[in-house]
Amino acid sequence: MVGKIINGKELSADIRSRVAMAVQDLRHEHDIQPGLAVVLVGEHSASQVYVRNKVIQTEAVGMNSVKHAVDQSISETRLLTLIDELNNDPQIHGILVQLPLPAHIDANVLINAIDPTKDVDGFTVNNAGLLATGQNAMIPCTPLGCLFMLQSHHASLSGMNAVVVGRSNIVGKPMANLLLRENCTVTVVHSRTKRVASVCANADILVAAVGLPKFIQGGWIKEGATVIDVGINRIPAPEKGIGKSRLVGDVDFDAAIKQCGAITPVPGGVGPMTIACLLMNTLKACIQINDLEFPTDLIA
Repeated sequence: MVGKIINGKELSADIRSRVAMAVQDLRHEHDIQPGLAVVLVGEHSASQVYVRNKVIQTEAVGMNSVKHAVDQSISETRLLTLIDELNNDPQIHGILVQLPLPAHIDANVLINAIDPTKDVDGFTVNNAGLLATGQNAMIPCTPLGCLFMLQSHHASLSGMNAVVVGRSNIVGKPMANLLLRENCTVTVVHSRTKRVASVCANADILVAAVGLPKFIQGGWIKEGATVIDVGINRIPAPEKGIGKSRLVGDVDFDAAIKQCGAITPVPGGVGPMTIACLLMNTLKACIQINDLEFPTDLIA
């Protein structure tokens, strides 16, 4: 058996195309342009790359992109003032604070200062609570992208045994809640879980979001399972030359693809879906703030 590749580039391109059409309709019919503000603190190299990609793709679908790049030494009070200004800006419909933040900034305080209706990352306690209780919430982008990838491969997830490896507030916990919403039986694996390999081996759906390169071994995967690899890890690649590196996921891809039914690649899997879902959430926020109807083919 060789697993099918779930292509995140293709799926994300379709979402971006539909978002762009909806944005065009908004601008033409209602004279409204969705606006996304990104707050970048400091000069974290990976964060700068992520933000640059978000800005490019936001503008590509016809949205207004606003980047606030501030010095790493900025005070928490000043950042809270900036968030308040964005909360009250009628031209801004989505607010994203790029993580990680400097040690002197409490990320929870900053994130929870965002107006929940503009919380396009879905990280505020309001949206987390709504998702956990099965209500209408702004869903975190990466788990939402994972769900779309699963739904592209399975007509229904109901009754499937799902294992989520990792319990972060950003991916693991909301992913588990989404899978519960789809009527899966869900197990969350974390650092205190015993017999991790045997737990993973019972999964029809395995979502790896632990941040450890090639942590999930091929022998841990049930034959025919669907594997969603959220991990993005950079490891040395001496075969490419001195000082070179390459990206790998949390799953040993070469071993897993021989065992699974379908798998997401790294890169080209979950990553593109995350930004596409951010754009979708921004569109959704804009439509809800203006008390309009959300396009049915984009509802999550």
